[in-house]
Amino acid sequence: MSGDRYAPTREDRFTFGLWTVGNVGRDPFGEPTRPTLDPVDTVHALSDLGAWGVNFHDDDLVPRGAPAAERDRIVRRFREALDATGMVVPMATTNLFADPAFKDGAFTSADARVRAYALQKTMRAMDLGVELGARTYVFWGGREGSEVDGAGKLLDGLGWYRDALNYLADYAEAQGYDLRFALEPKPNEPRGDLFLPTVGSLLGFIATLDRPERFGVNPEFAHEAMAGLSFPHALAQAIDAGKLFHVDLNDQKMARFDQDLRFGAENAKTALFTVALLEKRYDGPKHFDAHALRTEDARGVWAFAAGCMRTYKILAEKARRLEEDDELRQAIAAYRMPDAELEGLMRFSPENASALKDRSLPLDELRTRGPGLERIDQMVTEVLLGVR
Repeated sequence: MSGDRYAPTREDRFTFGLWTVGNVGRDPFGEPTRPTLDPVDTVHALSDLGAWGVNFHDDDLVPRGAPAAERDRIVRRFREALDATGMVVPMATTNLFADPAFKDGAFTSADARVRAYALQKTMRAMDLGVELGARTYVFWGGREGSEVDGAGKLLDGLGWYRDALNYLADYAEAQGYDLRFALEPKPNEPRGDLFLPTVGSLLGFIATLDRPERFGVNPEFAHEAMAGLSFPHALAQAIDAGKLFHVDLNDQKMARFDQDLRFGAENAKTALFTVALLEKRYDGPKHFDAHALRTEDARGVWAFAAGCMRTYKILAEKARRLEEDDELRQAIAAYRMPDAELEGLMRFSPENASALKDRSLPLDELRTRGPGLERIDQMVTEVLLGVR
């Protein structure tokens, strides 16, 4: 796609997981529709498409239970592919959801032996991630939840979760690992209810950790949509808190199972505002945590991956167009009503509080004024539809 302004480049910092393009099309009702991909082939294919990096769960790269010699052989081949293509591994994570041992939680299991296994597995996965260059480590608590609350582990579960994260932060410190930890929220699936289901709940939980400065969030577009929430609002909350450490981009129909659709495939306006925020306030990897439809063959997988990156770049161009539209800028300026004197009184001091209490405000005007949001939204829609 030479000369195509929407073609991805390494400077875009687009990444995919081995588990995303490597999704074999299995679902709860059907067998795989695609063959398993060799991670080395995945690195080369993503590089050819213009991606910057590739991420993985520990088990995506090294099968669970592989002997040490086999582990070293796999890692060596993968490193050679990274070196040959210039691809990087900016993020790694642990699969704490597939093993039947984690059926009732990993860090939050009521069985101390399971919690110990989860810590053991994660330390080894952290070692692997750092070995391959990861600077961010993501925790998605896919089994950290419940269907039955009668067992009474809600508060204990949160305490065990906190203990595990504190332990792993101390381990990283002791090993000298330059890692930031990003916690990923999700409201449900595969459990009936997952602990810490939204960005806001995670931000509150992070404040209770021993090393909160090491921890941020990894919000995912689909997960907020599953809860009926706004992903740009979640992003803004994370950015405002200084905690947007990583981001997962995909798409989702509200109130459905976790679909992991191609980015921009379903909610174009929400995707536009997502890109607008990321382009202005985030300089980290832009990770597409999605997968091709189960209907697709191998060619469809790479069409899916290319589509994610292309749509992001198209929306980035439209976000710039919004900022450059004079009529829209004027409408936004009219929407905002600054008042230097009142804003001064709203900076607290006893004197300002006394003066503000006595201040007469034009309530009749405030009650009847229309801020012009319909006009603003229509202009945004016309830019998105390509007619403005």
